[in-house]
Amino acid sequence: MKSLRRFLDGIKPHFEKGKPLEKLYPLYEAADTFLFTPGEVTEGPSHVRDGIDMKRMMSMVIVALLPCILMAMYNTGLQANRAMARLGMDHAAGWRGDLLSALGVGYHPDSMLECMIHGALYFIPIYIVCMMAGGLWEVLFALVRGHEINEGFLVTGMLFPLTLPPTIPLWQVAVGISFGVVFGKEVFGGTGRNFLNPALTARAFLYFAYPARISGDRVWTAVDGFSGATPLGALANADVAQGFDHAIASLGISWSDAFLGTIPGSLGETSTLACLFGAALLIFSRIGSWRIMMGVLLGSLGLGALLHYGVSSPTNPLFLVPPHWHLVLGGLAFGMVFMATDPVSAAMTERGKWAYGILIGAMTVLIRVLNPAFPEGVMLAILFGNVFAPLIDWFVIQANIKKRRARHAA
Repeated sequence: MKSLRRFLDGIKPHFEKGKPLEKLYPLYEAADTFLFTPGEVTEGPSHVRDGIDMKRMMSMVIVALLPCILMAMYNTGLQANRAMARLGMDHAAGWRGDLLSALGVGYHPDSMLECMIHGALYFIPIYIVCMMAGGLWEVLFALVRGHEINEGFLVTGMLFPLTLPPTIPLWQVAVGISFGVVFGKEVFGGTGRNFLNPALTARAFLYFAYPARISGDRVWTAVDGFSGATPLGALANADVAQGFDHAIASLGISWSDAFLGTIPGSLGETSTLACLFGAALLIFSRIGSWRIMMGVLLGSLGLGALLHYGVSSPTNPLFLVPPHWHLVLGGLAFGMVFMATDPVSAAMTERGKWAYGILIGAMTVLIRVLNPAFPEGVMLAILFGNVFAPLIDWFVIQANIKKRRARHAA
């Protein structure tokens, strides 16, 4: 490491202002601060001392995402191997099947290792394309503006693949992340100035631009010729007269299956348990706001209970979904932990975080239940919350100002 440090120090003068490689200084700075702790210090008589910078904070978020990443690979392979067993297939199609055969990997649903390897062949290419395409835009804007390469993309580039179905074409991954980085963040000035979550902006673009590849029955299981809806999508078409218990039993899943995440869905959003591990780390490290998470939980449970126990519908089966099932179906847990708590696009004030979280939780259930055409409502709910976060903070600040004025007048 000392030799690497000396090497970086030796080439640094070539990237300084007025030198031939001045324009490429953001690339040098990104490599230097990624490998070593930044050596700069704040100048001036008064500043806050803290042992964590943005790179370390973003690295902690990525560590918190590891359980979801591992579950994404395992469950993708599990669902594919189960589907192949039902269809009587003994060999996956395409280059993935050839590679698995060359490695001597089988397709047994009860083998965790085989499921992990099979699923990794879907997740890893999506992740690589996402990082290459999005990273290219990030570097390009940094070079043009002459500022440091922001580390926020490391998290965006990890979150976005986890929100996608395993069968999405790789070119759409590149288009989606490009839209999210450019129009969801860079046009507003880069990290810290965007009011929308870039990963959700990218997914929303794909959702409306290419709905056939981001929704429907054929995109959730990585097996050609196999069709199977997500539980929320299947429940939207269930028979109301038969009740929720019959509808969920016909899908062959239990609450524990949904909690563990062994059900069809987006790559990293199915496991509530994996999300809870990430939530614990983010709360313990004080990077993720527990107030926002608790607000989303209360908002979804509250409105879910109201619609389930207080309202009935002869035609809409999603009114039958009990509130505790909303927590383990779809991407509510993932969005609650990793998307809603984005420190840039979320509410900033302490009271505002409660209102912001409750708004997202209630909107998620509202979209799911009242509009079965969008059975997964957390994406739109968080973007809705992002738009209203500045207004929520404004009302909280104005209320505090009014209270102080009254106290001062007294």
